[in-house]
Amino acid sequence: MGESGHLLLVWGAFLLVGFVAHYVGRRTHVPRVTLLLVLGVLTGPAVLDLVPHGVSEWFPTVSRVALSMVGFILGHQFEWRSLRRTGTSVLVVSLVEALLSAVAVALALVAAGTDLALALLFAAVAPATAPAATLDVIRGARARGPVTDLVSRVVAIDDAWGVLLFSVLIVVVQTLHGGSFDGGLLLHGLWEVGGGLLVGALLGLPVAWLGGRVVEGQLTLVEMLGAVLLVAGLAELLGFSHLLASMAMGTVVANRPRHDPAFHAIEDASQPFLIVFFLLAGYELDLVMLRSVPLIGVVYVLARAAGKLGGATLGARLAGLGRAERRYAGWCLLPQAGVALGLGLALAERFPELGRGLLSTLVATTIAFELVGPSSTQLALARAGESGLAPDPAPDPDEA
Repeated sequence: MGESGHLLLVWGAFLLVGFVAHYVGRRTHVPRVTLLLVLGVLTGPAVLDLVPHGVSEWFPTVSRVALSMVGFILGHQFEWRSLRRTGTSVLVVSLVEALLSAVAVALALVAAGTDLALALLFAAVAPATAPAATLDVIRGARARGPVTDLVSRVVAIDDAWGVLLFSVLIVVVQTLHGGSFDGGLLLHGLWEVGGGLLVGALLGLPVAWLGGRVVEGQLTLVEMLGAVLLVAGLAELLGFSHLLASMAMGTVVANRPRHDPAFHAIEDASQPFLIVFFLLAGYELDLVMLRSVPLIGVVYVLARAAGKLGGATLGARLAGLGRAERRYAGWCLLPQAGVALGLGLALAERFPELGRGLLSTLVATTIAFELVGPSSTQLALARAGESGLAPDPAPDPDEA
């Protein structure tokens, strides 16, 4: 009885803190993501230690649920009508910035005296972004425009490029360390990405067809939430990316008539999970790591930022996009979070002699990117003149 009481108390407190963070963020123009991360750090064991230690056990489940919803929402960006105009440019920008961030990290670390194999491991993680944080900033800023559209689509497929590049570089590092070439690793990367997209698309077809037929007129919250969790769970069991599977389902649903209510329903339902997700992410962070980060971490942060900024600018130029996309898109791609840490953990397990320092450094650099990245995204959207252009989905009571 006492344990369930603590659980309800913490969940209730988390949601109310999220409401306050949203209110403060709207009036101070500080991203809600940053406020929630900072509050999570302050209430965690590293500072005030106000939250029961058992809450960290929720993080994997909450993370998967939140990211699955985010993936579905990002699928809305791949509506065929708009994708016909911008599809090629999105692929060009995402591929160029992903490759350039990896190349920049590898070259900078080698120039700083890092072993080539370790530099390649850091490069393998560099392309990964934080779609949940980026989407939350866009929604909070009520941004709409060409930069917002480009960034929303790029972060949606960034992790797909990241997983593929990760698989390639693991094979290279294994070969450098005297191992034999293992094509199975490359196939595993293709399996994770392609399988996730295939499962999401196949399950998305009946969901899109049934929508509006079970309950006349439109998809309901219950059927959409059930479908998103079902596809994410199935993808996870099969060893696929649950984020990409959910995104593929969202893409299929987005290309049916009267699909907007489905996405509005999932957006609303995702809010409690995103609040708890960001608070727990902050709770898990240890700011002491920032004090002990070695030179390699500083070089990684600077090189990845330079690669993202330069890659987005070059990609936008190659794709023939406008001045705003060339100037501001890269600043919206700096956040990095759970996907990078997941890849880092996989590297540490596969290459224990190299991964010992790699994982601790990635934790520290993730803290830096998660605290600075959302603010850079919000500032870039404001400078591009796109903040406040989208309708407010939920006006404050005092403004109604």
